Amino acid sequence: MRQYLSGLLIALLLTSTQVRAQSDIFLYGILDTSLEVTNAGNGATVRMDSGGLNGSRFGLTGTEDIGAGYKIKFTLEQGILSTTGAASNPALAFSRQAWVGVAAPWGEVRVGLQNSPVYIPVTGVLDAFTVNTLASGMDSFLSISPRQNNAITYLSPDFHGLTGQVMVSLRDATTKPDNGIAAYNLAVEYSHGSLNSAIGYQRVTNFKGSSTLNALFAGANYAFGPLRVFAAYHNAKITGLVDKDVYALSASYQFSVSTMLSFGGAHAHDRTGMGNGGDQVGLMYWYFVSKRTTLYASAAFLDNHNKATFTINSAPTGGIPVAYPGANPRGIQLGIQHRF
Repeated sequence: MRQYLSGLLIALLLTSTQVRAQSDIFLYGILDTSLEVTNAGNGATVRMDSGGLNGSRFGLTGTEDIGAGYKIKFTLEQGILSTTGAASNPALAFSRQAWVGVAAPWGEVRVGLQNSPVYIPVTGVLDAFTVNTLASGMDSFLSISPRQNNAITYLSPDFHGLTGQVMVSLRDATTKPDNGIAAYNLAVEYSHGSLNSAIGYQRVTNFKGSSTLNALFAGANYAFGPLRVFAAYHNAKITGLVDKDVYALSASYQFSVSTMLSFGGAHAHDRTGMGNGGDQVGLMYWYFVSKRTTLYASAAFLDNHNKATFTINSAPTGGIPVAYPGANPRGIQLGIQHRF
């Protein structure tokens, strides 16, 4: 049996080497698992989460150089639950990304299922928690559509630190009417020295099946040596449901190559006049075991105003719903992430 397994492993390695040499195809992924203790207003709940810091996944990405500065690129990415081994969406073979595109000196064009331009490039600039883990108030108050089906995206080249993305997604048989544009996404980033900044806009019809989402994101961060300070603004309107402004201020301090502390808070203002806003403060400790492995610990307290029902989210894992309108959730989280 050992000889058989050894032979099989050698054959797979040889095959992988041949495929890479011919097609430049790579396997990658993230395994992220955390333990969470949260009190959402009716006592402590203990659970294990997949994706406390980033969603667990595996994927294939490839590039073919066709000359004259042109490349054909693709990505296939499936979300998984590291807690059970199941697909995060059992109905889809590749639930996170499935696109093919052309990269050239004038930029890049992609078609297919893709992350929206505001999801990773913009939100990563907004706070010291990268809008992840339950410590991030921006995550708890965020309204966003993270990825789009039937999407066409243009990514600009880097022009002295300035880059941009434009995405439109087309309707299909699952939306009504089944033609036309389903979503628009715009994002602009600027980085220079210690400054990183971004602004993005998203409009999605048929958001969660029946509403329209209009969302604006803007933020910047600046490094003062080991201290990096973040400021952000988010406005979201969901037809008949939400009209809010979110403000966030946070910072991270790099103690050493392997340790970092993030802290900050966010405020959600209810523009409907109902007073259903909220405030959250959070704290997060990062320990970088290696370039691929990170240990993290997060804590948060959220104060819901009036009859608000915000909960402390742990992207992409949804937070535990509050026991009643106005309840104040709080929790802690310990996790490990490994990238390959």
